[in-house]
Amino acid sequence: MLKTTRWATLAALLALGASVAITPLVSQAQGQPPAPAATAPAAAPEAPAAAPAATATPAAKSGAAKSMEMVENPYGLEALWRGSDWVAKGTLIILAIMSIGSWYIIVTKLYEQYKLGRDARTAEKSFWSAPSVKQGADGLKDGSPFRFIAESGLEAQSKHTGLLGSINLSDWVSASIQRAIDNVASRLGDGLAFLATVGSTAPFVGLFGTVWGIYHALTAIGIAGQASIDRVAGPVGEALIMTAIGLAVAVPAVLGYNWLIRRNKRAMEDVRAFGADLHAVLMSAKPAVAKA
Repeated sequence: MLKTTRWATLAALLALGASVAITPLVSQAQGQPPAPAATAPAAAPEAPAAAPAATATPAAKSGAAKSMEMVENPYGLEALWRGSDWVAKGTLIILAIMSIGSWYIIVTKLYEQYKLGRDARTAEKSFWSAPSVKQGADGLKDGSPFRFIAESGLEAQSKHTGLLGSINLSDWVSASIQRAIDNVASRLGDGLAFLATVGSTAPFVGLFGTVWGIYHALTAIGIAGQASIDRVAGPVGEALIMTAIGLAVAVPAVLGYNWLIRRNKRAMEDVRAFGADLHAVLMSAKPAVAKA
């Protein structure tokens, strides 16, 4: 038993000595990797510091390339204008004039209709409450179509003499008022024929520009002897822009024409109603005029 205990103690001492001897080796083996790891972070900041400089230059180059692409776009309107002949340029100028004229007419006619509606409200409030037609007409603004109609009726009533005296006064005054109403309607309709013309012809003008541009594009491709997609897409696409411009000019003209016609019809209803009421007032004032 004592012998066994001695052998066990000896084994324990040997194990303890082995562990003591092995521990420095293990710690040394474990301490070696941290040394390179400690040096790696020291070198690591240098790589990111150089990285932005390396990446900044390509970014600047790409930005400059993009700006150069935007300035030197070979498929834009600027390239179309530079590369087109005088026929294509003339077509573009005609389309531009059509568009500017259409928008000018639309805006001015809307303003005229607004003024006519304002004058109609003013006449409704002040004219019929005046003691006489003359005073009521003087109370309206200069240039008002309702004042023009009232003055036309008064002038017809005062000039019913000579050969005109043989005409029935009611018919003569009615005809004078109707002529004044037609004059107002004609002024409201000024420019609508231009809108109708633009709406019907602008697509064909743009189509003409497209056909002319495609002809020249195909001629240039045939001379070059190359029909790749990059050679065909640019010139043909630029030519098709003409059709798009023609449609962009025609659509607002057609819509504006229909809208203005509808608004003119509504405005003329107030004008005709005013003329009918004025005729009735002038005819009812006939005995007083004759007595005077």
